[in-house]
Amino acid sequence: MISVEKLKVEFGVKPLFSNASFVINDRDRIALVGKNGAGKSTMLKILCGLQKPTDGIVAVPSGTTIGYLPQVMVLQDDTTVREEARKAFAGNTELKARIEDMNAELSERTDYESPEYMALVEKFTREHERYMMMGAEGYEANIERTLMGLGFTRDDLDRPTSEFSGGWRMRIELAKILLERPDVLLLDEPTNHLDIESIQWLEQFLAQSAKAVVLVSHDRAFINNVTNRTLEISCGKVIDYKVKYDEYVKLRAERREQQLRAYENQQKEIADIKDFIEKFRYKPTKAVQVQSRIKQLEKIVPIEIDEVDNSAMHLKFPPCLRSGDYPVICDGVRKDYGRHTVFSDVTLTIKRGEKVAFVGKNGEGKSTLVKCIMGEIPFTGTLKTGHNVQIGYFAQNQAQLLDERLTVFQTIDNVAKGDIRLRINNILGAFMFGGEASEKKVGVLSGGERSRLAMIKLLLEPVNLLILDEPTNHLDMPSKDVLKEAIKAFDGTAIIVSHDREFLDGLVTKVYEFGEGRVKEHLGGIYDFIISKQQERQGYDTASAGASIDALLIRQQPKGGKPDTAAQAEEMSDSRQSYIERKEQQRKIRKAEKAVEEAEAKIEALEKRLKELDAKLLKPENASDMALVNEYTDTKNALDDEVERWEQLSEELEQLQS
Repeated sequence: MISVEKLKVEFGVKPLFSNASFVINDRDRIALVGKNGAGKSTMLKILCGLQKPTDGIVAVPSGTTIGYLPQVMVLQDDTTVREEARKAFAGNTELKARIEDMNAELSERTDYESPEYMALVEKFTREHERYMMMGAEGYEANIERTLMGLGFTRDDLDRPTSEFSGGWRMRIELAKILLERPDVLLLDEPTNHLDIESIQWLEQFLAQSAKAVVLVSHDRAFINNVTNRTLEISCGKVIDYKVKYDEYVKLRAERREQQLRAYENQQKEIADIKDFIEKFRYKPTKAVQVQSRIKQLEKIVPIEIDEVDNSAMHLKFPPCLRSGDYPVICDGVRKDYGRHTVFSDVTLTIKRGEKVAFVGKNGEGKSTLVKCIMGEIPFTGTLKTGHNVQIGYFAQNQAQLLDERLTVFQTIDNVAKGDIRLRINNILGAFMFGGEASEKKVGVLSGGERSRLAMIKLLLEPVNLLILDEPTNHLDMPSKDVLKEAIKAFDGTAIIVSHDREFLDGLVTKVYEFGEGRVKEHLGGIYDFIISKQQERQGYDTASAGASIDALLIRQQPKGGKPDTAAQAEEMSDSRQSYIERKEQQRKIRKAEKAVEEAEAKIEALEKRLKELDAKLLKPENASDMALVNEYTDTKNALDDEVERWEQLSEELEQLQS
């Protein structure tokens, strides 16, 4: 459908990418990946014709339609939601008007035998068939179905778009693009403003109804569920992997190993040539060979290695005070804005050390309850924060509180304490502030860059209650992995407002669902919650674990309810098995964590007893008390054994987590 040949884009001395060639075919589902700044958004703009390349060809067949959703766009506020969505059918409206004009002309003319009349009949028939094939008669139903799939209610459809936030208006623009049914969909971070249910609906729509799709996303679960091919922009080149994202990650690791070996071999070859040149440079009898080696050296094309993956970097929160057993207790909490009740009768208890998720559609009160916990807004009911609670809060507006006069490095250096100061550059690199970017002034950073910097700042502050409101929106996948690992290792309590399923999976053990003015508690992880929601909608037997897994995977089935090919059946079976394996892995991790905690408690008790015995033996009257000496020796041996056991258990836990 679209052919790209020898594409090159230059913004400075070094090309963003060059010699890029690939083809987008019908039914391709392509994930465009690469580090921030590699040129992913630029590639989408070139494919849709909004930007011209420095060199190369983008061939789009005549009649091919392209729909493009950028990350940021100018939005209109002069219509209702339904009327704005109808603009997707502007071409249909014009076609309908032409058909009506032709029909009126046919009814008025009487020259039935003339060539002109027959030509008009033929044109009318062709245009009418085209109109019907476009499904134009049912476009109102399509509008409702699409908007409601993206989270709008039926009552929302006749409200002015000006009443909605920027995120909801972006959903309207996405709905318009989907309703146009273009031949090629180009989507730049389409899930940024969607909740979990809307993301799942979009996944199903793209799988069943879209033609070709090219998308940029940092939502790993989304691109794994949608795509079947991965285009990577790295080191100024575009590499085509005909596999899903997870498989691409494995292949990319193998490819980088090959690059490293080739690079090392090339460096050895270069060193050998240079040694020969230096050794025989001034010997006339070797002049020809030296000149030959010099030319050979000039012809060598340096092998580039992909940027180092920082996702393996470990980052821990600094030590903090131990909070009370129950950092947050809500009893009958209610919040109203005028006549509108955001939520009522919210009763929940969050225990020390728990990691919980707040999920639900936008506008249902997740951020509002967070502000109530923070004491930023008034409410009715009882809300208590526990003893010694120190809150670390991340929201989008946190980025506005940074000192614009400081550099990125200075901002982090001011909060870093102890040994962590030696690793500031590594931490900045993990969050995409490597190299010269660390010397940028905060005042020149984009909104996304400021959000990332505010996140790093929070990670280095001693807190015991962490509240993160959409923390992953401006992070790439390696950065999200670093953040997730840090939160998992965090000793305190965490409340995470997020729609990123992959980020929440294995991180939270309880989900609070916000909707229809209520907050409902769901025990278990994020996929346990998704399963329960699927069961509610599909009417599955909640007692059946197998049905639960199938409910989660229902989007992979065709409308008939069963896989229609052996490949689909196998794929569903693999997904089911993968889910079971993940749950078993989580069970093993929880068991290992418990064993480590028990060992730590035992070590603490033995160390305490050892100090007591040591104090007693220091007294002259107890120096010859053999009972105390024997107990001291036994306790010391038991402590050594327990420390060795703890090290082994910790190593096993680390292997399970990695």
